[in-house]
Amino acid sequence: MLDINLIRNNSGVVKEGISKKGADPKLVDDFLTLDKEWRELTKEADNLRARQNELSAQRNIEEGKKVKIQVQEIETTLRKLEANRQEILEQIPNPPSDKAPVGKDESENVVLREVGEKPEFNFEPKDHVELGKALDLIDFEAASKVAGSGFYYLKNDGVLLELALVRYALDFLAKNGFDLWITPDLAREKFYLGTGYVPRGPEAQTYVIEDSDLGLIATAEITLAGIHADEIIEEENLPKLYAGYSHCFRQEAGAYGKYSKGLYRVHQFTKVEMFAYTKPEDSPGIHDRLLKIEEKLWQGLGIPYRVVEMCTGDLGAQAVRKYDLEAWMPGRGDWGEITSASNTTDYQARRLGIKFHQKDGKVEFAHTLNGTALATSRAIIAILENYQTKEGRVVIPEVLRDYVGKSEIEAPKKT
Repeated sequence: MLDINLIRNNSGVVKEGISKKGADPKLVDDFLTLDKEWRELTKEADNLRARQNELSAQRNIEEGKKVKIQVQEIETTLRKLEANRQEILEQIPNPPSDKAPVGKDESENVVLREVGEKPEFNFEPKDHVELGKALDLIDFEAASKVAGSGFYYLKNDGVLLELALVRYALDFLAKNGFDLWITPDLAREKFYLGTGYVPRGPEAQTYVIEDSDLGLIATAEITLAGIHADEIIEEENLPKLYAGYSHCFRQEAGAYGKYSKGLYRVHQFTKVEMFAYTKPEDSPGIHDRLLKIEEKLWQGLGIPYRVVEMCTGDLGAQAVRKYDLEAWMPGRGDWGEITSASNTTDYQARRLGIKFHQKDGKVEFAHTLNGTALATSRAIIAILENYQTKEGRVVIPEVLRDYVGKSEIEAPKKT
């Protein structure tokens, strides 16, 4: 949610910014119309309350009753205006940073660099679905029977590989100053809306609990952001760097085709998420720090990847600037998204009431940022496909071997 004064005093800048995201600048005009009416009526109500107090002091009961009725009528109108004004305010996205590349959609995102060498195979490489079946690591058929399409069972070394990835990420983040959390897999609607996600309605991609305001989280960003909702943090305690381990649940409606095959788009997966609370002047530096951590994690795994900066039309409502990492996935012969890192400035903090107490006594909204450390389902794709051998085995990345307890995954021996 934007600062109302920013919209009032810099409406042209806001309209230009949200237009770059593909949002309708008329939202700003509609807000300002309602805001003007709301302010005028608020002033009128204040004047009438002052008049009411004067009449009370004069013991003019009859005239005081008439003014009281006027105040009540205006307050009713104000409540409706405030609700309408707030509804529009929440639809206005966070204007992008001037440093974000301007573009209409993902086709205009900018590749900043490629890191690592793509593997060269002297055999026809398999995709992770074939490898997962041959090595007895993944069972899509049983999961489809039990839970429907888009779910999966991990088995045997697949289980060890996922747990190894989680420990690898958490250990790395702990060494880099992050507090570790296991978050709830459910959150109240307030925290979905507060982080900028839509929990219900035709655009929702989440699962909600019927007759409840609870929903299954799409990312631990939601639950980590909620930790300090409606709180004031002392400046000396910033930044706060949190790493959250959770399951994530997404409907992924409309997702199909070869790029959604297997583990790439699923309804449930495990993820280690990074989340930061910072002072406004520190958020660009923390954003760079989150990206560097993501890169170091994937460099450690030895997976070739590229860094992509999102253009304005692909930033979403919350972020002013965003980077993705995309790993090389031989099974699809293309890059696939594996992480994102976003700076949402004070957009989420204003919705959730996250403030900090400055040393000079002033209270200001904090900035929040988020980034994927590892989403295990896509990491497993990248490992299986990049580390496969001609003999049908998969070499385990060196950084994971102590966690898994072996250096290779091979097909189970037939009995």
